[in-house]
Formats: sequence, structure tokens, C-alpha cells
Amino acid sequence: MKIREIHALRGPNYWSIKRHKLIVMVLDLEEMENRPSDKIDGFSERLENMFPNMYEHRCSEGVAGGFFSRVKAGTWMGHIIEHIALEIQTLAGMDVGFGRTRGYGEDGVYNVVFDYMEEEVGCYAAKASVKICETLVQNKEYDLAVDIQEMKEIRESVRLGPSTGAIVEEAVNRGIPWLRLNKHSLCQLGYGANQKRIQATVTCHTSNIGVDLAGDKVETKDLLEQAQIPVAKGEILNDDSKLQEIINNLGFPLVIKPVNGNHGRGVTTNINTFNDALLGFNTAKKISSKVLIEKQIRGEDHRLLVINNKLVAASRRTPAHVVGNGKNTIKELINEVNQDPRRGYGHEKMLTLITIDNVTKGIIVSEGYTLKTVLKKGERFILKDTANLSTGGTAEDVTDIVHPDNLFMAERISKIIDLDICGIDVITTDVSKPLSETGGAVIEVNAGPGFRMHLAPTIGLPRNVAAPVIDQLFPHASTGKIPIIAITGTNGKTTTTRLIAHMAKQTGFKVGYTTSDGVYIQNRLLMKGDCTGPGSTEFVLKDPTVNFAVLECARGGILRSGLGFHNCDIGIVTNVAEDHLGLKGIHTIQQLAEVKGVIPESVVPQGYAILNADDDLVYKMRKKAVSNIALFSMNENSPRIKAMQKKNGLSAIYENGYITICKGEWKIRIMKAVNIPLTFGGKAEFMIQNILPAVLAAYLRGVTIEDIKLALQTFNPSPAQTPGRLNLFQFKNFQVLLDYAHNPAGMRALQKFIQKIDCTVKIGIIAGVGDRKVEDTMQIGSIAAEMFDEIIIRQDKNLRGRSEKELIDMLTNGINQYDPNKKTTVIPNEKEATTYAIKNAKQGSLIVICSDVVTEVLALIQKMQEEEA
Repeated sequence: MKIREIHALRGPNYWSIKRHKLIVMVLDLEEMENRPSDKIDGFSERLENMFPNMYEHRCSEGVAGGFFSRVKAGTWMGHIIEHIALEIQTLAGMDVGFGRTRGYGEDGVYNVVFDYMEEEVGCYAAKASVKICETLVQNKEYDLAVDIQEMKEIRESVRLGPSTGAIVEEAVNRGIPWLRLNKHSLCQLGYGANQKRIQATVTCHTSNIGVDLAGDKVETKDLLEQAQIPVAKGEILNDDSKLQEIINNLGFPLVIKPVNGNHGRGVTTNINTFNDALLGFNTAKKISSKVLIEKQIRGEDHRLLVINNKLVAASRRTPAHVVGNGKNTIKELINEVNQDPRRGYGHEKMLTLITIDNVTKGIIVSEGYTLKTVLKKGERFILKDTANLSTGGTAEDVTDIVHPDNLFMAERISKIIDLDICGIDVITTDVSKPLSETGGAVIEVNAGPGFRMHLAPTIGLPRNVAAPVIDQLFPHASTGKIPIIAITGTNGKTTTTRLIAHMAKQTGFKVGYTTSDGVYIQNRLLMKGDCTGPGSTEFVLKDPTVNFAVLECARGGILRSGLGFHNCDIGIVTNVAEDHLGLKGIHTIQQLAEVKGVIPESVVPQGYAILNADDDLVYKMRKKAVSNIALFSMNENSPRIKAMQKKNGLSAIYENGYITICKGEWKIRIMKAVNIPLTFGGKAEFMIQNILPAVLAAYLRGVTIEDIKLALQTFNPSPAQTPGRLNLFQFKNFQVLLDYAHNPAGMRALQKFIQKIDCTVKIGIIAGVGDRKVEDTMQIGSIAAEMFDEIIIRQDKNLRGRSEKELIDMLTNGINQYDPNKKTTVIPNEKEATTYAIKNAKQGSLIVICSDVVTEVLALIQKMQEEEA
């Protein structure tokens, strides 16, 4: 078996609108296509022995054990690999369950599709599942534990931490979209100008001064002392020359910590000898140039969490420890504690496994013990020098018993240090009593405190501490969204996108939009090339200046990664015609329609899917949409439009020469098409078809009729506003037309337009595209032979998998099918072909250049026009 490709989907996609996180593996079974599971001796038994929990996989049978029944009866390896990929992720602590295995359109080749929680783990699971299956087929040994541990480690290295994850989850539950901005914990909540950012539990509202103060323990301590808040006595050292003197002043026990440190790094507690103090000093010195030595306060470690100056949770923290039973060694007791099902690797479970690291070994040695020491019954032995959950500690929720004086103190501290999210560490024997009574003290103030101990305490009530963070960032139930209009289809996407963006900009919005030419932010081209995929979408949605997004979404990006957003307000489908079939497992126009249908299916329920009523495949998409439906048509008498009008629905039609919006059966005439520059006096009917959904989208977004008219009057088919889309250049004795027409449907539309242009002779410059079917390329040749008196065949720079000769032969064969005597010249270089045509143009001729990469040819035409002038 051979893996052809693996890609991860991250948004609404061809396989599922709701399940955004899917791995798609294209798997060639090769000779295994002829060996289903029932043809391999002992395969079913070996699979059941390796994965007994797969009994719960119901598969299409719908009952427990259903998948095993399918394996015994005989099923293909792609299906089995799908289930293995799901099961090994579950065994690694990532519970996933959705999978599909479907034919790719080639014998023995399949799309194996399955859920993932972390993308890198999903990709690993795809590869591992194939290896496991091959091992089972060959009846060889396989160490599954290695894969499980590797997936756990990958997950811990790439996942969001529990604090960041909790905030993101709370945002998602409130309908707030989010994007991860780096490989760590920097995340964007909301889109564009309405976004807020978090990094772990530091937010865009967090004071920089507050973070600096919290990071400097001496400054924090001084400010708290000035405010009459009890703190531990202590002094600062740059070197160990005065260490003994400070010990004499403070007395044992001591705590030594770096002045600039966090998360317990470099902290040594319960110091009772000079040697231990020296060791602790050197440990802290590795973290910070200045070291703080404090008198250790007797009591237990408590964390008070304050958000937006309100105490929201409190926790009593206990360092990782074991309790002796008079029988087992320290190492055996640690192993026993780690058997607790609540403990896992890293942050995968409520509690973390206790590791025997250098800190633990040092503590054991300092007490005169070894790992083989048997503790007395009831002896409690601390294994770590901090109470952090990440080192195996435990936490008990004590929110409800915090004394009002301590609550007041905590909320006051958050304002003194100026932190919107603040973790205050307090040592006291009883948090239900004022610190003044217990002799307790504040030992540290933390910016960006961890939430894990409050979200999932070992004992007591969990607290949703992420909720007040979102309340602060997004008050009044705001979702942080901006208007999103998404456009797809075979032809007309880019012009429709540009026109809608123009209308929104005219209305005062700061618009970001994506096209097959590039990404534009407020009409400034910031990325060049085909930018119709999810990466370009995210570029717009990340931009903090954008408050309106118009996104062209092509089939390639949808298949490769899914959409770059979860939902849109308006989704437009212009049409569906045969194009790029045979790629990425999409072999029929019906499948292509399903890909395009992802857009209307992703529209929010209160939004609108705007569909072409003249296109059967597009009109059918209304059945899967959960939103409102609006239609557009070039035929005002269309039965589909009439039916929509009777339901009092919205539609846009071309009637009596007018662009018209219909609310039910009432007509709102916008403008005559002949007066709209984009239509070339009404000659370009396909432009009228692009205008209809654009006008309807603008109307739905609240743009006034007057503003729509103004936008239509000021949007011209020019290199500036519609580069490469029906750009007509007037030379002294001839005309040059540049257009993006690149498939049979586009060529037919262009043909209808140029029939209306007066000229003596028509010369067409065409090219074949390597990633299209042979018959499609031949058809372009045939249509060109109908359209033009002379044809020049050129080639794209990127031949996309075919040779130059193959593409020329396909076009030539298509031309010959229509007219074997058609005058045809082959000039592969586009620049040379364009130059040849213009320099040899006859009086009154029309040169039509079909180009999909317009930048260079546009510059050349404009340069030659200037030279002629």
C-alpha cells in the first residue's frame, strides 16, 4: 500500500460542514485491492487481539461489534485503516469517532477520512495506521505502545495549554470565532477590527506595567508592603557573599527564588541549612541575576484568582507527595499514586503523573532517604518544592470559604499591581480566617496565572474561570465577528467579489477581499497570485483594520484545507460548469457541485444563500442550506423565480433591460444594464449575471438603492478595478481585449460578447491548461475555432503536469474538429505571442487574449499602447 498524500482540513469542507478537523489521506491499496480482510488468514483475530476496544466500533451495522463483523465478512484495507487511525488516537487520549472511506475515482485508490484533535497527531495516526495494517497482514510483531506514547508527546508539544484551551472553548460556546496566531498560545478571538488577543491568560487588556511588576518580585513586594498587605520578610542578593548574614537575620526555614521568574522555576523551599541555602541560591541564579531570600511562612499554599478585579476562584494546592504504609518503598509509592486514572501525561487529564526528576532526587537525598526507603505508616513525604499541578501536585477548591478580608485584599492587590487577570499566592494555615489572625502572607503575584487547578480541582467544585475572561473581552454578548460574504462558482467569482467589495467600500466599510489575482486590504494589493484558499481568507480575517470581508473561495482550497472561516453571513454561488474535473478525486460535475455547495451550507441560519436559479445544480443547493434563500436569474419569467416571489422571498432579476430586486412580487428597479459600465452597454450578458447576486448581497447588507446605483456607475471594467476581466484597450487601428476565460463555459460567454463587437477580423490567443481533462482542452480549441478567424496557441509558464507538445496537440485537435483549415500559429511564450499579434494587427481587427496570469500581459499591452501614442 502507498500513501499518495495527506492533508488536514480545518474548516467546513466537502466531507462535513460541522466536522472541521479532518484528515484526508489518499491511499493506493495497490495489490491489496484484491485482498479484502476475509482473504487473509488470521487477520480478523490479530486485529481483535491488538485492538479489543474496537468492539465498540459500530460501523454501518449500527451495533457494538459491527465493525468486527464487517472485517470477518470481508472489507477493504482502506476501511480498516480508517478505524485503526481513530482507535489509536483514542488510546492516546484523544477521543475521536468520525470516519469515511470512499473511492477516489481510480481502481484501488481511496480517500480515507477521519477525525483529529491535533493536526500533527492526526497526520502521524494516518501514517501509523497504514504501518499497523501492513504488519497485521504480514503477521508480524508491532509495538503499539511506541505509537501511543509518541502521539501523546506530539499532542503535549502542539496543543493549547489548559488555560488557553478553556478560554478558547468558552469563546466557541458563545459563537466567537478564533484563530491560532503561532505555534504557542497566542490566539485571536473574533475577526478583523473586532478581534481580541490572548496569550495563555494574558489578554490584550492586560497592563504591560502590571506584567513587569508581577515579574519583579521585589517591586511587587515593596508595593504590597506600602499598601499594608502582609508579605514575607526577605532580602535581595546579587551574589552569595552575604548569604550567611541574611540567614542569621531571617532565621530558618527559608525560601529562595529568582527575582524574575514564574511557574515555580528556580524556587527552593523549606531550606534549613547553609549548604541547602547555597544550593538554592545557585539554582535561582540560573533563572535571574538577582535572588530573593525570604523567611518561609508556615501554612499551606493557596492561589486566589482575580479576574477583572473580582475574586472568581480560590484553591488550596498541595505539592506532589506520597504517604507511607510501612511496606512499600518511595519509588513503589510513586508508582502506586501514578496508577490513579485521573493522572496522565502532561495536561491530558485532571492530574499529571509524578516524575522522579532531579528536584525529587535532591529532596529525597536531603532527607537522608533513597528511592528504596520504606516510609513509616502515615508519614507524608513531599516530592516537589512547589505545589504546581504540572509537577504532579493536587488542588482543592476553597472558593466558598475565603474570608471576606482575604477576598477584599485579593481584589485590592489586582488593582495595586494593575492586572486584569491576577493569580495571588498566599501561605496561610486557614484561608477562612484573615491573614492577620493566622500569620499568613502574600508570597507572590502572578500575571498570566494557570487556570487548570480551578477548572478541574482534585477536590471540590470546578469553576468556569474562562467565562469572566470572555465577559471582559466581549461585553454585552458581542461575538467579535465582522460581516463575511463568500463567493464561489465556476465563472464570475472574481468580478462578483470585486463589485461587492466596491459597494461595501463606497458605504464606508474598511474592506478586505480575496481574489484569484491577490489579496486586497482597502483596495491595496498586499498578496499577489491566486489567493482563493483558506490561507488568504485568514490573512483578511486576521487584519485588525478590516471590518468587512468579501472572500472568493475556489474548489482547490476547499478540497485542500476546507474553508478559512466557520460561517459566513452571505454565501453566493454564481454557477457550476465542468472545470478541473479529474483532480483531487472530483470526477463528475455533480461532485464539483457538492464542493461548491460547502459555501451555501456554511451560511448562518439568519443569513442568506444567494443561488443562481438558472443553474440546476446551484438551485438544488438550497435543500442543504440552513439559512434563508435568495435567488437571481436572467429570466424574470423563470418558474423558480415566480415560486420564490409567491413565497414573498427575495430575488434579483434582469427584466426589461433593468437590474431589478424583487421583494415578493414587488419590483425595485436599480438601473438599466446599458448604463452600467461593467456591461459594455448591455453587450456583456455574463457581466449582468455577475451584477445580480452582487446587488442582492449589497441590499441584504443594508446598502441603500442610491448607494448601489452609485457603486454600479463607478465600477469600470478596467485594469485598475477588474484586472484581466474584460479589459478592452483601444489602439489606433484595432482593439485588444484581455479576459480570464479559461474553460468551455467561460469561452462560450466570451463568444457571445465578442459577436456584438464590430471588427473586421478576430484573432484569439489561447492556451491549454495541464490540470484539465483532454476533452475539455480540445473543446476550448473547438470553441476558439468558432470564435476567431485566426488563432495563436501559447502556453502557460506552469504546464501543471503535461508537456507543451501534449497541450498544443489537444488544442490543435479541437480546432481541426471544427475547421481543419483554420489559420493557426504556435508561439509558446505569452509575451512573444501578444507582441506578435499586436504588431501584425490589421485595420479594424480585434485581438482577444485569454490569460489566467494577467499581471505581465497587462503591463505589456499598456506599454505597447503608450508606445503607439
